Amino acid sequence: MTSSTSLERLAEISGGTVIGDASITVGACGLNSATLPPGGLFAALPGTRVHGAKFAADTAAAAILTDAEGQRILVEAGESRPILVVEDIRAILGTVSAEIYGHPTQKLTILGVTGTSGKTTTSYLLEAGLLHAGYSVGLIGTTGTRINREPVPTSLTTPEAPTLQELFARMVSEGVTHVVMEVSSHALSLGRVQGTHFNVGGFTNLSQDHLDFHPTMEDYFEAKAMLFDGPQAADRSVICVDDEWGRRIAHRAAARPVIQVSTGSEAREADITGRQLRTEVTGAQQVELKVASGEQAGTYEFRLPMPGTFNIANAALATGMAAAVGVEPRVFLEGVEKVAVPGRMERIDRGQDFVAVVDYAHKPAAIAAVLDTLRTQSDGSAGRIGIVVGAGGDRDSSKRPLMGAAAAKGADLVVVTDDNPRTEDPAAIRAAVLAGAREANPSADIREVGSRAEAIDEVVAWAQPGDAVIVVGKGHEVGQLIGDTVHHFDDREEMARALDAMATATTLSNEESKEQA
Repeated sequence: MTSSTSLERLAEISGGTVIGDASITVGACGLNSATLPPGGLFAALPGTRVHGAKFAADTAAAAILTDAEGQRILVEAGESRPILVVEDIRAILGTVSAEIYGHPTQKLTILGVTGTSGKTTTSYLLEAGLLHAGYSVGLIGTTGTRINREPVPTSLTTPEAPTLQELFARMVSEGVTHVVMEVSSHALSLGRVQGTHFNVGGFTNLSQDHLDFHPTMEDYFEAKAMLFDGPQAADRSVICVDDEWGRRIAHRAAARPVIQVSTGSEAREADITGRQLRTEVTGAQQVELKVASGEQAGTYEFRLPMPGTFNIANAALATGMAAAVGVEPRVFLEGVEKVAVPGRMERIDRGQDFVAVVDYAHKPAAIAAVLDTLRTQSDGSAGRIGIVVGAGGDRDSSKRPLMGAAAAKGADLVVVTDDNPRTEDPAAIRAAVLAGAREANPSADIREVGSRAEAIDEVVAWAQPGDAVIVVGKGHEVGQLIGDTVHHFDDREEMARALDAMATATTLSNEESKEQA
């Protein structure tokens, strides 16, 4: 699965200097001193509190990759193993890792999806369609990593460069042909995907998020643009041009082949357009996609088993990305019809007479979109909508009131609760969300319930026949981070529990009424 590479070769491609024996070879690379195998290259990066070089003594590494500060620490500690010293470790770590693992992405077809919302859904659509078309498929993203739908333990939406390249090498050894991966702005900014060759890059949309990491929206945009313009750019681009950011990305990507997709006002100029034909009570949609030109030109009708115009855009993007690597849309869409995306507009049905949904939406625009979808999905009924919403701690605080505002503008009941407070005061986070909600819609029914489980109970108890309720923010996640401790918590489990408890209480109440009668 790996190749063996000399420090001399790694110094050559990284522009670094070897202190010690440059002829020594390494067969692995990693950042974690506890898991790096013997004979590997330990990447000792500077940290926010302590430099990674301080952990080098704990590894069985054959050599160490670090910067000037790390070299100083190692020399003072009496380190005798060879040291590869570079100016910026992250800038070259992906390239070095790819060399050590034999450049695995040269043997794979890599489809990278970036954007603010829709990355996970688009990735699952791609996985389903490619598997149906007969390919062996790896998936890397927010919900984890899979090889032909079998889970592979990893962390982070886009793993660190050494882990990512090792994962690609494993996929090659297991016969994978196509890899679908979410590419976060963090991964692009921090160099995690350096050394990865992208055959196709896909762009969903851009809205406010991660402004705790990116100082401005323009900086956030520039990070995303790296997948389409510059040395990291994909061979081909497929871009949703339904927002201004997408149109700017399309312009930036024009040096290489570009497919534009749209479901909105830009549809006339797009290469692939999508529109809803009709909806089902379940939220599934009959959709029409039109491919304007090329060998795959034509009109394709299919059933998309999830609600929302934004999911039509995701399906159009996935179809375009698959078409860019030669997959026939009709075959691809047959696979899309069978897709299920965990925690994305996921309905929880326990026999209740109202709609109950769990979704990952944790950005203002995403919350507005899912509420609009619920409103239009009600099959003509005048049912009300209730939402449970919270915001994460130690993250972009400026979006908290905007999330509250989006919830209050789109829902009849807003229950503000805790998300992942992390090390922040949960009450202070809730206060910011509440302030935004109350300012946006002073007449709305806005409540504060700190316990997330009790907040779900509250919205379920409020619901009447024909209503719809939704819990947003965590989606597929099965843990709640409070302080430094992760507690098991799954919105889907909690919604099911609350619905079952409501049904039991109703049954008991009916039996009691019969006895009294």
